[in-house]
Amino acid sequence: MKHLPINNQLFIENRKRFAKAMLPNSIAIFNSNDELSSNGDAIYRFVQNSDLYWLTGIEQEDTMLLLFPSHPDPRYREVLVLVRPDEMKEKWDGKRLRAAEGTAISGITTIVWLDTLDALLQTWMHQAENVYLNTNENDRKSQLPETRDYRYARLMMQRYPLHRYQRAAVILRQLRAIKTKYEVAVMQQAMDITEKAFRRILGFIKPGVWEYEIEAEIIHEFLRNRAKGEAYGSIIASGDRARTLHYVFNNEECKDGELILMDFGASYGGYNADLTRTVPVNGKFTKRQKEVYNACLHLHQYCKSILKPGISILDYTDKVGEEATKQFIKIGLLAKADVKNEDKDNRAYRKYLYHGISHHLGVDVHDLGTRTEPIQAGMLFTIEPGIYIEEEQMGIRIENNFWVTKTGNIDLMKNIPITADEIESLMKQKK
Repeated sequence: MKHLPINNQLFIENRKRFAKAMLPNSIAIFNSNDELSSNGDAIYRFVQNSDLYWLTGIEQEDTMLLLFPSHPDPRYREVLVLVRPDEMKEKWDGKRLRAAEGTAISGITTIVWLDTLDALLQTWMHQAENVYLNTNENDRKSQLPETRDYRYARLMMQRYPLHRYQRAAVILRQLRAIKTKYEVAVMQQAMDITEKAFRRILGFIKPGVWEYEIEAEIIHEFLRNRAKGEAYGSIIASGDRARTLHYVFNNEECKDGELILMDFGASYGGYNADLTRTVPVNGKFTKRQKEVYNACLHLHQYCKSILKPGISILDYTDKVGEEATKQFIKIGLLAKADVKNEDKDNRAYRKYLYHGISHHLGVDVHDLGTRTEPIQAGMLFTIEPGIYIEEEQMGIRIENNFWVTKTGNIDLMKNIPITADEIESLMKQKK
């Protein structure tokens, strides 16, 4: 890992929260992700199972966690399972965690090696009535490959068919949506590194640079500040390419007079930032560009004003749609007749704003959380309205990350320049 040590109270608190939600006399078992082959004898860079990381902070492959809060022996109420260090493997792939290191990261004092687990697990299973197993239940993901979680669930049900099985994902969806102060502290570091990258590229962008060169500057700043890397593939979209929401090619020249939409974020300590800014390639917005930019910024500020505990994402999106309609009329994108005759299932404003306004953010960029129930204090969201105009070959999006509290929300990116005047001033100073 590149990041500095994380306060393991983060993971201790997360496990306490999960254990509290379990049924009596239950055991919960979590697995790491698979190591996946790519081509030849190569494997993809390992990415830890998000739920296991959320509970332990361990990024190493072949890791497991067992929670058995009612076990009569306190030593076995939390058990971290690590792969036994192997001298030959370490010569090829590097050092693996020792027991003391696993304890330091996770706060779990009982460490067992993976090759000794079966005998212990059989005894624990005979003492438990309920078994929580994990699966990927993110609504955005169609689970096609059979991952380790699914293989393990099938194995356990075959081996212990008379136990009552429970879905860990039901609990995790609720808990992971509510961020603790320890989690927000780590996310703030990811956002601060993202700010450094944005300020860096403001002095680099000019007519004639290529999108991939800007991407390289961002990644350089991430790595030199101990980030693991990008939270997701950076979107560096100049000109008309800014209307492609998940543009990933980043292979075109940035030209004089164009805007460039940049959607990127650092991954630090297992948590992610998600920033979008749109800036003029030559450092100066045209009158029309600034008009549309300010309309988008108005929507951003409006979203901020209504994203509070008690509102649902559906109601929130409807309200933003009403405000977007007003703004689009104001800047000449819609006529009142367009609104009067609109299809209620495909609102007129959707021609120019065709994506969601906010999503949960955390260990995953599109983190777990409800989209129908009322928003609760502790949730952390992006706010990212956009305006995309095919006729003008223009796309603008503005995105910050907000932690919702009982009294409102906190902009965790408040120090990142956001107004057109701020952006122009900084780009001028850095030339």
